[in-house]
Formats: sequence, C-alpha cells, structure tokens
Amino acid sequence: MAEPTPRRNEPRLRPAPLLFEPAEAASDPEHFFDLESIDDPRALLARATELTQAFRAAADRALEFQAIAAAQLADPRRFDRLTPGDIAERAEWTEDYAKKMIEFGRDLLRGVEGNGRGHGHGVGDHV
Repeated sequence: MAEPTPRRNEPRLRPAPLLFEPAEAASDPEHFFDLESIDDPRALLARATELTQAFRAAADRALEFQAIAAAQLADPRRFDRLTPGDIAERAEWTEDYAKKMIEFGRDLLRGVEGNGRGHGHGVGDHV
C-alpha cells in the first residue's frame, strides 16, 4: 500500500464541490459523475480536472483527520491509548508510518490548540 507523505505548508485547494450521484447512476459501472455524457473535449477536460482536484483535496483532508485520530488514540493521557503498532494495524499502515502520522496529528492538534480551539473543535477550519 502506498504511503502518502503528510504535507504541512502547502496551500489548500478550493476545488469544485463533489456532488453525490443518485443510487441508480452510481450502480452503472460506466457512469462516473456524468463525465461519460460530455461530448466536448474542452468541457470534459475542465470537469475531469475539477473532479481530480476535488478528490485530491478530499484525500488530503481525510489524511489530516486520520493523523489527528491517530494522535488522539496514542495520547498517553488516555487510559485506553493504543500503541503505534495497534494504530498501524487498524489503519493498514506500517508501524513506522503510524509513528509519523501520530506526530503529524500532534502537530495539527498543537496548531488547533494554539489558535484558541480545543481538541477537535474547528479542526476543519485550521487544517
């Protein structure tokens, strides 16, 4: 499994919003966000690019929340804390990657706390 590298200082893209597809459209394997119905290659390139940027931004955001969760689960103040190995197993990571993600999550949480926000509150605005 490829392990993405956490990025700390890159500007956050504001891509086109992802719209959920109706169940009947999603069940058609040839259907993908209505791209197959776009005949103009310029319009197809523009919409496919918007979707690519939206998925990348969503993946980056999800990665940050994974890191925050890993840091919270590894917090030594928790009576039920997990080891990096336990977190790695749950997230299907290597233990070394789990350690990096825990530290990345701690950095993100410190940034949130430094902005006057508590654990988990306003994280979406900060990260």
